[in-house]
Amino acid sequence: MKTSIIIPAYAEENTIEETIRTAREYVDETIVVVAKKSKDNTFKIASKLADICIIDDGRGKGAALKIGVEMASGDVIVFIDSDGSHDAKDIPKLVKPIIKDNYDLVVGSRALGGSEELHGTLSEFIRNSGGAVIMLCVNYFFNVQFTDCENGFRAIKKDVFKSLRLNANDFDVEQEMFIKALKDGRKVKEVPTHEYKRKIGNSRLKVSKTGWKFVWGLRHLFL
Repeated sequence: MKTSIIIPAYAEENTIEETIRTAREYVDETIVVVAKKSKDNTFKIASKLADICIIDDGRGKGAALKIGVEMASGDVIVFIDSDGSHDAKDIPKLVKPIIKDNYDLVVGSRALGGSEELHGTLSEFIRNSGGAVIMLCVNYFFNVQFTDCENGFRAIKKDVFKSLRLNANDFDVEQEMFIKALKDGRKVKEVPTHEYKRKIGNSRLKVSKTGWKFVWGLRHLFL
């Protein structure tokens, strides 16, 4: 099975090169989707290193992932952030259950592998607490015991991704993907992956502006 990795990037000129170089050791195809709002050299750098580098439509991370999947030729799609917070060495841990055991979606768990992003500040505390409540709701609804449905570091079969018909165009796309996969009876697994502090700058996810989308996203439990 061929594996494609999709790297959404918004103004990440300082980390995009390392992300591509380390990730492509573990996949067959690298695709970088650069945010239309980026004003730095992210696209220039990525276009020299990635197999495919395109500009998104400006609607957000979720839209970028969907654009990337349409361009991908792989049977398995891996998603990884471009800020250096994920360890590319964990990619085989995400892909192996799909290839070997026929899982449909495998998510990296920060709860199991540890995270340097979810502790220390008020914003990080709110993100951590909110994510825990959402995960509790999902676990209760489906009678499962998962720990992290929000992490962007994950792998999924391409045909499964497309069958989910995702609506989210922002950071809530991962949550919708997780919920819809469970609703469709797909085989879902999580593996421990460690999340590092982003090397430069601050997280693009602003709880004060987008937090409501995650709460609203719980509607997919009942639709």
